[in-house]
Order: sequence, then structure tokens, then C-alpha cells
Amino acid sequence: MHLSAMFVHPVKSCRGVAFERAYAGELGLLHDREWLLVTPDGQQITARAHPRLVTVRAELLPGGVLLHAADKPPIFAMATVYTRPHPAQVWKDGFQAWHGDERVDAWFADLLGCDCRLLWLGAQSNRAFKGGPEKMSFADGYPFLLVNQASLDDLNRQLSSPVTLRHFRPNLVVTGAYPWEEDEWQLIRIGEVEFDVMKPCARCVLTTVNPDSGEKSPDGEPLQTLVRTRRLEEGVCFGMNLRARNAGVLELDTTVEVLEQRYSF
Repeated sequence: MHLSAMFVHPVKSCRGVAFERAYAGELGLLHDREWLLVTPDGQQITARAHPRLVTVRAELLPGGVLLHAADKPPIFAMATVYTRPHPAQVWKDGFQAWHGDERVDAWFADLLGCDCRLLWLGAQSNRAFKGGPEKMSFADGYPFLLVNQASLDDLNRQLSSPVTLRHFRPNLVVTGAYPWEEDEWQLIRIGEVEFDVMKPCARCVLTTVNPDSGEKSPDGEPLQTLVRTRRLEEGVCFGMNLRARNAGVLELDTTVEVLEQRYSF
């Protein structure tokens, strides 16, 4: 098995950026989910309610992120401007992030048709991971999401219209495993970094959003097929949530080793 693709999503719910080499640490891949759209009172805004967000391209540049959307001039969010404390709420986690540029807020408000604020996570995160001493980015619940290419291929064989990796917004993609083999992994190593495989990733309506157009599939796929075939204890699942035991650089084509299995026979 080997690492075949890597994606960083600088702004939560916006388009991911493919990398051949990336730093992996406590918060995930460097710059992943470090910007978040919220309502004026700090509630997260995602593509679940505003699917057009998936069409926004976030280009990482020194000092911030350059945002691109169809029919709009690009705009740069500069991290050093984001100095005003602002509440942020990601699911049940409430914490402090940073607000700074009303021009960027207006850019997103015009795009989505709602009052919103863009927040920066900060040089150091204020969000605790599961109430412990470790920290988290703006990701839903875990720092890394892994997808097995063979499982995606198996799912696509059941669909009339195949879907892409980008429908599932992974950070890490593994090629060379058997379909659904990832269900059995407990500890893996990619290069010099070891990852605990925490739990399967429960899926929602966001998987039905076309990542190019921002439109939801009229037949509710691939979620409808996952409801029939991948209903687990954690929910309707595809992919695995990971947490890194150490930090290091990941590169494409690096061997992926399974160090511990979840089940023994």
C-alpha cells in the first residue's frame, strides 16, 4: 500500500488543495481547516447549508489565503490582520478564534447571501481535542480523514454516476489495499508518522454535493447507497478518522504499513 493523494482544505467547506509533500502534526496537515466561516454569533457555516462553498478555491500564499470564486474578483485574507477575539462554535465545541477583515466578510456574504464572518484559527489553537490538553483545528472532530481508494472504487461500482475523492474531502488517500480493509486498522504508519485509526467517519448530505458545481445530486447519491451498505455503529460511514502520534513530513508514494489490527482471529 502507498499514499496516493493528499489534500489540505485551508477554509472549512471550501475546495481542497492537492499536495505531493506536506507536514503532518497535532492539528492535521499544515494549514488544514485553519479558516472558518461563522454567523455573527460564532456558529459555524458549512456547505451542508451553503453548498456553493465547495466551489470556492483557497490558494495558500505566505501570510494568508487567496480566495477565488466564479464571477468574483479574488480577495486575500491576511492572517496578521486577524487580531480581534471572536467566539467560534464547531458542533459542541465553543472556543475563541480571531476576526479581522470586513472586506472578506462582505465578499463571502455576497457569495452566500447571508451575514457571515471569516475567522482564523490563530498561531495557536484555542480549541481542545475531546476536552483534553491536545488541540484541534476547525475540522469536525478529528485531525485527519483517510480514504481507501479501493473502497471508493467499490462504491462507484454500485452507482450509476461515479463520484470522486473530492465528494468525501479526505486528507490522505491510500491505494493498494482491499476494499473496506480500513475498517480493520487500528494503528498505521506512513513514512515516519504513526496514526491511530480512531473511528469510521459518519457521513451526511455534503457527500451529495457536486464539488465542481456546488449542486446537490437529485438522486441523493452516493449517500443513499451508503445508507444501504455502510450503516455502522457510528452512523452511515465512509473513510476513517485518524490522529497522529508524532509529527513529520508525508510524501506521495510513501509506503503505508498496518502496525496493529482492530480485530484478532
